[in-house]
Amino acid sequence: MNKAKFITFEGVDGAGKSTHLAWFADALRKRGKEVLVTREPGGTPLGECLRDILLNQPMHAETEALLMFAARLEHIEQVIKPALQRGVWVVSDRFSDASFAYQGGGRGVKVEKLEQLECWVHENFQPDLTLLFDVPVEVARQRLSKNTTLDRFEQEKDSFFEKVRQAYLDRCKKNPDRFALINAAKTPEEVKEDLEKEILSL
Repeated sequence: MNKAKFITFEGVDGAGKSTHLAWFADALRKRGKEVLVTREPGGTPLGECLRDILLNQPMHAETEALLMFAARLEHIEQVIKPALQRGVWVVSDRFSDASFAYQGGGRGVKVEKLEQLECWVHENFQPDLTLLFDVPVEVARQRLSKNTTLDRFEQEKDSFFEKVRQAYLDRCKKNPDRFALINAAKTPEEVKEDLEKEILSL
């Protein structure tokens, strides 16, 4: 565990990934690792401005994809790569897999266009590990119902989230060496046990 790692958390809204991200980062710190926790869209001043627009302003699906990757480029160059070069582990709440799931699966943007953007923005650069928190859509929706305010993604219909979930699972199958599928319908304690195993595998 000498080389700094880049680890991403993915899943539909309500899957519970954000709940476990802080715990995961602390578990790494207890093992002596310096850890940076970040998020997408966001992570930089420009990225946070774009996040506010993306989560609240309606727009064309391809505009959404372009803005996501614009924010991602800043994130990679200003935050992620510099941290890794300093030996700091990076744990990010979402990365490019989210674009393939949400803009690709959910919105219907052609995968070929997303692949072109991915190649342009971060060719030959991928997370060392992607933890995909998977739950049935009805479970995710039940969890989201506890929130008092929902952004425009969280307000989407179940059919949208079904397509997002399937796109995530397809992406997972295509990249088995990078992905770890986490059954997020389990109890928080059981999920932490699974995450502990993933930490040991690193």
